[in-house]
Amino acid sequence: MQGSESGREPGATGGSGVDHEFLALELELAVFLRRARANSGEMAREVHPELEAAAYGLFVRLESAGRQRATDLAAYFGVGKATMSRQLRALEALGLVAREPDPADGRAFLVHLTEEGLARFRSVRDARRDRYVRKLADWDRAEVAELARLLHQLNASAEDLREPPPHSRA
Repeated sequence: MQGSESGREPGATGGSGVDHEFLALELELAVFLRRARANSGEMAREVHPELEAAAYGLFVRLESAGRQRATDLAAYFGVGKATMSRQLRALEALGLVAREPDPADGRAFLVHLTEEGLARFRSVRDARRDRYVRKLADWDRAEVAELARLLHQLNASAEDLREPPPHSRA
């Protein structure tokens, strides 16, 4: 793999010997996250031109975790209930998500992707996966697997610091 788009070697910004690896990590993650935010916006608009970037993450979560309460989604994404309600109302108005009563609590609702929402999401996700295959064509499969393993480990470490939502529904 190559250095970052900054043109500097990872970690060449200084700091103590102990911090070198973490400086390199911070630099590369900053570039990666900037690109990820831009890509989320593009992918959300590919699902539907009126969607905000944050909507793509909702599709990913609902597709992987299944039916969820809006409060659990808000907790998962670290946003307020009002913000989540606004995002879900917009998706519902476009016919991409639907709500149904929670069988465990008739006062609450579970949100899920509609058939249309799921089909659009999967089409965009599959196209994104094809782009990854092309962009990483010169990588060994073992390198791709190692990157996936390390990203999983990083995500799991970050998840360990969070409290799970109290009412997750699969």
